Amino acid sequence: TVVAQTGALAGRTRRALDSTVLDDAVATQDTVTQLIGAIRRVRREVAGAGEVIAEHCTAHDYDDPGKPAITWDDVQAREQLVDALVTDAHRVLGHLPEQELGPRAAEAVALLALIAGQDVEPVEGSDGTDGRWRIAQKVAPDRVISTVDLDSRHVHKSRFRRQDGFKAHLGVEPDTGIITDCALTKANGADNHEAAVGLQLLDGEAEPVTVLADSAYSAGEFRAELVERGHIDRVKPAPARSFILGGFTVDDFTVDHVAGTATCPNGLTRTISRTGVATFGVACAGCPLRSRCTRRRDGKTLRIGPHDARLRAARKAACDPDWLAEYRQHRPMVERTIAWLTRGNRRLRYRGIIKNDQWLHHRAAALNLRRLVTLGLDHTGAKWAIA
Repeated sequence: TVVAQTGALAGRTRRALDSTVLDDAVATQDTVTQLIGAIRRVRREVAGAGEVIAEHCTAHDYDDPGKPAITWDDVQAREQLVDALVTDAHRVLGHLPEQELGPRAAEAVALLALIAGQDVEPVEGSDGTDGRWRIAQKVAPDRVISTVDLDSRHVHKSRFRRQDGFKAHLGVEPDTGIITDCALTKANGADNHEAAVGLQLLDGEAEPVTVLADSAYSAGEFRAELVERGHIDRVKPAPARSFILGGFTVDDFTVDHVAGTATCPNGLTRTISRTGVATFGVACAGCPLRSRCTRRRDGKTLRIGPHDARLRAARKAACDPDWLAEYRQHRPMVERTIAWLTRGNRRLRYRGIIKNDQWLHHRAAALNLRRLVTLGLDHTGAKWAIA
């Protein structure tokens, strides 16, 4: 690559990781719109579905892609419509003729089954077998939010901001701002978590690097893999939290991982079980520190995860002034690159992961080229170099 030819990254052994949400290219659809769209799609893609819909479905004129004309501020009217649309969906699925479905037809049927189940639940008082439905009072995990972009997802980057779209994951050399790798994924799910994708962004590193990232990457598994690969861990640890305001955290308990024991702030020591649990139980009854430790009637139970020692060490290391100085100087620079990436391009132009991932890689290549030009990109006649 041009970056490799120039040697712009030679001797630069830091990599900052981060992610950002990119808005999808489609309008978010409510449950009614999704149900109607999914039924219409089955009618288009599945042989014989049109006849089934004409004979058995009564909730809507499915020649019309819009919503039925009802009094939308009438709660009962909305509930009756949802109930009727879900019933129509079940009738379609139940009456489709037995046949071998091609890929598009099979996807349409699977989508209808998903939409008819993810956003609805039996009405209050129903046992789930009488065919009465309402919009669910909770959000389904991995909820499909559009029938025209099945990969787009709801995501919360903070408690106060919700977006619909995808996650762009970046690995960046912080001093130059050059993107070393990138990936676009669904916005939710364990496989798309920052810590999971972050390891993939480091796969191309031939030599050990110092990895800087915020606490989204602080999982013990991620840290263990960094060490296994020979990288230096500069990932901000998630703080140890207390369930009681002003109370003790896990760091106030002394854990001897070799001996397999845990000692509480009052000096009581208990053996850690094979499942990683230290039970203090009745010993908490007369403890003068109990109000800061637990509200449980049966006493304190301390859970020690498989990466507890590593996480404790990370929290301790992050208090070191030199650690903090390096982190604060270099980690925030990835946000500069994200600002370049998203300027005028927060909203994606395509549907689905594949096309948008291709766009992200092209966008990253263009940004890298611009950075190289700024750094003095020149061609010697034989190769690219930084002047």
